Amino acid sequence: MNDTGPDLRRWLAEAEREGEVQPIEGAHWELEIGALSQVNYRRAHPKAMLFDSIKDYSAGSRVLSGSVSNPRLLGSVLGLGWDNTDEDLMEILAVKPGQWAADAAKFRAVTVTDGPLLSHVDDEIDLLKFPVPRWHEGDGGRYIGTGCAVVTRDYDTGRINLGAYRMQVQDDGRSATVNIEAGKHGAQHLRRWFEAEGRAPIAATLGHHPAYLVAAGVEVPGDVSEYDYVGAMTGSPVRTIAGLATGLPLPHDAEIAIEGWVRPADTRPEGPFGEWTGYYSGSQDPILAIDIEKVYYRDDPILLGAPPGKPPHDYSYMRTVMKSAIITDSLRKTGLPGVRSVWAHEAGGGRSLLIVAIEQKYPGHARQAAYLTAQLPNAAYMNRFTVVVDHDVNPRDLGEVVWAMCGRTNPELDIEVMKRTWGSRVDPLTLPGEIPFNSRAVIDACRPFERLKDFPAVAESTEELVASVTRRWPEVLG
Repeated sequence: MNDTGPDLRRWLAEAEREGEVQPIEGAHWELEIGALSQVNYRRAHPKAMLFDSIKDYSAGSRVLSGSVSNPRLLGSVLGLGWDNTDEDLMEILAVKPGQWAADAAKFRAVTVTDGPLLSHVDDEIDLLKFPVPRWHEGDGGRYIGTGCAVVTRDYDTGRINLGAYRMQVQDDGRSATVNIEAGKHGAQHLRRWFEAEGRAPIAATLGHHPAYLVAAGVEVPGDVSEYDYVGAMTGSPVRTIAGLATGLPLPHDAEIAIEGWVRPADTRPEGPFGEWTGYYSGSQDPILAIDIEKVYYRDDPILLGAPPGKPPHDYSYMRTVMKSAIITDSLRKTGLPGVRSVWAHEAGGGRSLLIVAIEQKYPGHARQAAYLTAQLPNAAYMNRFTVVVDHDVNPRDLGEVVWAMCGRTNPELDIEVMKRTWGSRVDPLTLPGEIPFNSRAVIDACRPFERLKDFPAVAESTEELVASVTRRWPEVLG
């Protein structure tokens, strides 16, 4: 067992030794950090970017982006070592998320009374003492919460939840809004507190080991605390300190954290913000504001940035890999036979385009796989298209998927639409003030079951023949 726990600075030192960190000196918090981060994400091999000597701020007050943007970085964050490829991660993660959830109870978070986070505790609130970027040119302000983990507590059970919700600095740094979708666990917690007491405690860690970003950004089972999930993921219980104002737990070695209260009538205009759909969302909508009582931070703190945008963006790779593995595991656990794999494509933000590969076993099998996948609890949010393909099609290869759709899908028979499903306010098709329903298409791109034996054969060389000729003429490989 690893008894040191997840620590951002130790992980960064490892990443530097592995050549996976690119330092940037002198960038401006106004747009330049965001633009440089975007350029990084679109490279063949993005790196973690560590910004220092930021305009208007002293050296040592830093911003990190791109922390989970390639397989080596993500594998290390998940405790799987530094030498992983996409294929390695998918094979390992086909079972790991389920194991982490099952083992979480063995890694309960431990409360301690001291830690680096308590190096500075401010009662006078000024979030702009940190180099908070304005990430995109169309953003309505500076967003301190992108790679954050927002902490809430279930009023009835006491269970702690971490969620990655966007947070905009408000009131010249004295407050921040927290924008939580209605169906998320954090929003459910707040509503119950409002009903019972008229206000709700809330906290957020704003710089931390990227394992917290992973856990906060994917659908961990509702009965599992993300702190315990991180403990299972990294092999050691997380150590937390109780916030002095709310008692909510915060990682003892977090870089920056805040805590306070939200009240249903206390809102501020928020947005717009460049979202994971690739579009700006929000138009100065009233969003809950945090009455911040305490700000905690370490010496020379590091703000963890994970700005979304048009894919690929900061965490789109992480979400694609994690969602693909979690959905594959969940689909298999339904008892559905013949499931080969699921891929939640980065072009759809890891949510809106799901491809399922199956080996057909019986009539209706493909459609059943489509319906189940489209409405699995950890796949239903903002899903737009679910496509089922035969097992001879690589679901990660959109060229192969579209080829299968063009040759095996009869639009009249094989495309169906589900209506009034779980949508989002960040959906560019949702009009202001509308309830955020969406619709989704399920597309059967499998060979018709009744024609499996006589469907035309695929016109390509066999793997054996390809292996034979490339052994004789290896120069054609490269």
